[in-house]
Amino acid sequence: MPYREDRALVEAVKSGDNTAFRQIVLKYEKLIAGVVKGMIGEDGADDVGQETFIRFYKSIDQYKGEAGLGTYLVRIAVNLTLNEIKKRKRKQWFSLDDGTKMNGEATDEHGRMERAEIINKALTKLEPEFRSVVVLRIIQGYSTKETAEILQIPLGTVLSRLARGQEKLREILKKLGCRFGE
Repeated sequence: MPYREDRALVEAVKSGDNTAFRQIVLKYEKLIAGVVKGMIGEDGADDVGQETFIRFYKSIDQYKGEAGLGTYLVRIAVNLTLNEIKKRKRKQWFSLDDGTKMNGEATDEHGRMERAEIINKALTKLEPEFRSVVVLRIIQGYSTKETAEILQIPLGTVLSRLARGQEKLREILKKLGCRFGE
């Protein structure tokens, strides 16, 4: 049912209906924001999210409906996010706040927020190919098959990157004084 609704919205946008495009944005903006923020954190996530919808709008004629609209938009967002990561690496923007340490489980709201911030920082330390799989599978909850479709990589590659990404994330979090998945 939602697939048909999305298809109708896309066709309306192709016909020049900007209200239909706004409906697509409203429907998928939280999904895209979650993926992008999971991969790069808060800083710059809004820009990448907006660019995702701009790219989609400019190339809407290329959307053939073979993948669900949400999957298609996530694929655009992941690609743009990976580009942003490469750009940041070139500019050497990656730095981790060494003073932030946290042991044990978060028991209050402040502790949970602090822990989430540490995990987001740790995610930015993962290589992009591992980060994208970890974010899509663990944080966003996509299936292995959906993750493979979004990233356009084989299923086995998703599984191996997920295992390696989780191990690398554990190592990073251990250095920060956190436990992950224990």
